[in-house]
Amino acid sequence: MIQALNLSFQVRAQAGEINILRGVDLAVGAGEAVGIVGPSGSGKTSLLMLLAGLDRPTGGTLSVAGHDLTRMNEDQLAVFRRDHVGIVFQAFHLVPTMTALENVAVPLEFAGRADAFDRAEAALRSVGLGHRLTHYPGQLSGGEQQRVALARAFVAEPKLLLADEPTGNLDRGTGGHVMDLLFGLREQFGTTLLLITHDPLLAERCERQVRIEDGRIVSDGAR
Repeated sequence: MIQALNLSFQVRAQAGEINILRGVDLAVGAGEAVGIVGPSGSGKTSLLMLLAGLDRPTGGTLSVAGHDLTRMNEDQLAVFRRDHVGIVFQAFHLVPTMTALENVAVPLEFAGRADAFDRAEAALRSVGLGHRLTHYPGQLSGGEQQRVALARAFVAEPKLLLADEPTGNLDRGTGGHVMDLLFGLREQFGTTLLLITHDPLLAERCERQVRIEDGRIVSDGAR
């Protein structure tokens, strides 16, 4: 599912060039659940952004779901994300002027699916929000908003789910419920999962943990 070789990512700042990722090698098989751990600023989120095609590597090669992301233009990357990738962030990133149903239907509408709203409703019911279809994000609790984000991420049955601290804005009880849903949906669809987390208990739920420090993978193995 993922093959990264000697992957690097640099950004320019007033103080000069900053090396965020330094020669990362990573292979992830289809259906694996991988916890990405490491200190803040180590490059975890940057790696996720590269895997999603939201940023471009400055060196190395990167293939995801059989697609060479380094050779794709912005339009091709957008179609790649639509067809293959679901993303869940710490901040829920819901459209505030859209209902829960509309937020979940968006990726299906972009794909031209005639059954977008039927599938969106089924996805929301699968995360226990069948009674919140017409509510706006501002009318939902944090846990409910993240469940909407989960439904949106899974509604198109992506091959790869990228989750960046998905419980970071939630209390432990609510976060635990959201993660139970995430892992349940991942098992249901056989989705490959990369989970960035500072919570060792969440990382332990993954079959494998990869630790990043200072832009490099320092350990990689099954738990």
